[in-house]
Amino acid sequence: MRGLFGLLRLLGPRRASDLGGWAGRTLGPHLPVSRVARVNLRLAFPDRDEAWCRSTIRDMWENLGRTAAELPCLDVIVSDPAAIDEVTGVEHFAAAAKRGGPWILVSGHFANWEIELPMAARSGVVPGVVYRPIENPYLDAAIVRIRTRAMGGKAVMLPKGPAGARAALLHLKAGGVVGMLVDQKMNDGIEARLFGRPAMTAPAAAHLALRFRCPLIPARAIRTGPARFRIEVGPPLPLPDLSDRHQAVALLTQRLNDLIEAWARERPAEWLWVHRRFAKSLYAGGS
Repeated sequence: MRGLFGLLRLLGPRRASDLGGWAGRTLGPHLPVSRVARVNLRLAFPDRDEAWCRSTIRDMWENLGRTAAELPCLDVIVSDPAAIDEVTGVEHFAAAAKRGGPWILVSGHFANWEIELPMAARSGVVPGVVYRPIENPYLDAAIVRIRTRAMGGKAVMLPKGPAGARAALLHLKAGGVVGMLVDQKMNDGIEARLFGRPAMTAPAAAHLALRFRCPLIPARAIRTGPARFRIEVGPPLPLPDLSDRHQAVALLTQRLNDLIEAWARERPAEWLWVHRRFAKSLYAGGS
């Protein structure tokens, strides 16, 4: 993996992205996990035909291949002004910084989701990065180094789990910023609707935002080309003002799912459809 990362870095962001895109669209659709993507697309877009599903799966794999190949060049991409065509909604970052205190950046696995927190770090934010560690400790350490380097060393890595949750609380309590991807299934989470179906969803972002009454700011990357993006930052999601904490968490978690769904409907080829997001029974024998 070190050799592959070195080769991709030597190629540079655009050529590495093109190589990864070619590998993704060539190999990805033939992998067994593509059956999961097909089931998800049929659930989310029941009115679309099989040809559209195949095309979307191929385009999804191309984006995933590009994202993976761009990873070793992450610091080069975020430091290159030509790599970011436009940043909209930056005033929401500015308002949160002026307000002071903690805030939470939420996003999902869209386009190259790795560039959002490094871009925030380049603007002076010291983000706490909530991430799922890779089982191989050597590969996990290599990716953590890549992410930390892309953020100029200004990052607090928060692996998912009890220790990471405690560290995230301390980081927010100290007035820090935490970044979270909120579009993955969590079996011991809470039920919220996604594409009209029940989906077990992690409530951590809602819990933290309500505990600290801090801004919950959505942002996403949109791919505009090889190693080129547009960043969209949205206004803070309104925090429910309810006496019942459980109802407030459920309402805010649903707002996050609604946002993820809207983004996925707008640009379906850029979302991670290979994740088993719904009930396990829906994927039994799905093809």
